[in-house]
Amino acid sequence: MAENQWILTQTQARRFMLYKQGLLGKRRFKGASGVMDFIRQAGCIQFDPIDVCGKNPELVLQSRVSGFEKPLLYDLLYNKRTLIDYFDKNLSIVPLEDWPAFESMRRRFAEKVRSQEAIENVEAHILERIEAEGPKSSKDFEIDAVVDWYWSDTKLSRAALEALYFRGDLLVHHKKGSFKYYDLSRRHIPEALLSAGTPFETEQVRIDWHVYRRIGAVGLLWNKGSDAFLGIDGMKTAERNAAFERLFADKKIDKMEVEGLDVPLYFQTDDVELLRWVLTDPRAHFRCELLAPLDNFLWDRKLISALFGFDYKWEIYTPEVQRKYGYYVLPILYGDRLVGRTEAVRRRDGVLEVKNLWLEPDVKRTESLEKVLTEMFTRFAVFNGCTEVKGWIE
Repeated sequence: MAENQWILTQTQARRFMLYKQGLLGKRRFKGASGVMDFIRQAGCIQFDPIDVCGKNPELVLQSRVSGFEKPLLYDLLYNKRTLIDYFDKNLSIVPLEDWPAFESMRRRFAEKVRSQEAIENVEAHILERIEAEGPKSSKDFEIDAVVDWYWSDTKLSRAALEALYFRGDLLVHHKKGSFKYYDLSRRHIPEALLSAGTPFETEQVRIDWHVYRRIGAVGLLWNKGSDAFLGIDGMKTAERNAAFERLFADKKIDKMEVEGLDVPLYFQTDDVELLRWVLTDPRAHFRCELLAPLDNFLWDRKLISALFGFDYKWEIYTPEVQRKYGYYVLPILYGDRLVGRTEAVRRRDGVLEVKNLWLEPDVKRTESLEKVLTEMFTRFAVFNGCTEVKGWIE
């Protein structure tokens, strides 16, 4: 095959993407090291605090990492601190060693945030208290004024803590329920990282790094406007086009033509051997997995629709009467196809209730499919600390 002339069927492209994600074949990510390996490969996983049957990052990891349990992620974040909460694709979890890469974002927040004057009036007091007394949450401060903030109007104490966190003075030390406790970053981040400064010589180099990273996070991406590129500072269409051109010219990314798609898809050249292996048509080991609503694999939903024939919208913010499916619905992956979606809820009585199951129109509910779905829901119940599954086959 001539250089840069990869031509794939949709099945081959799907399988390449799924193998890259660790969602096809036997699980290669295992335990704590597997969590770190996947997040380093992906760059980040998106965080969302809503917990119906596991939080988004937990759901991402349970579908890929053998032996993953929810406390494992907490331990890596707040005990071992090999991971850290920060902005990447919106609020995310990133490897601690990537701290210097977000220097420009911290600098931007240091220059200006909403309600800046009010925050500046209290930030010294907050830092002094944390310096003297250790980690604090917003409820530890009697600063009850309400200010304009990014998500909605909020207490000044919360806004000030978050502003100090945005600019890197504070980090999330631990969490209790929905409360975040903040501590001084210098107590927990090695000095070599704190003082490293940006690793990028120019803004152009920074954008290239981030585009390359996002391509690796999904596996395949096209050069189109996409949610997969959210959170890359200073990047609009022209900057994205230029980044793709430079990365391709530098042979950091390559492209493939896929049957039925009118534009090429790009992948990291480090994955060429994986692509060659997929093109030998290996016998795929099929798994059945539930995917997170903000899963890296689903970051470009238009691409998923084009390549997998599956349309997915997270309807959590859609008014109930306008929802097609439900509040917190997870896609179902079986082998190299997205075969349906489900609404599953972890109940307080130790039951995983499968409230609804919707198979795609061309997917038949066979005895063999019911068997793999039963095994999947049983595993998912254990992941959620449940002892029983109810609802879907009753």
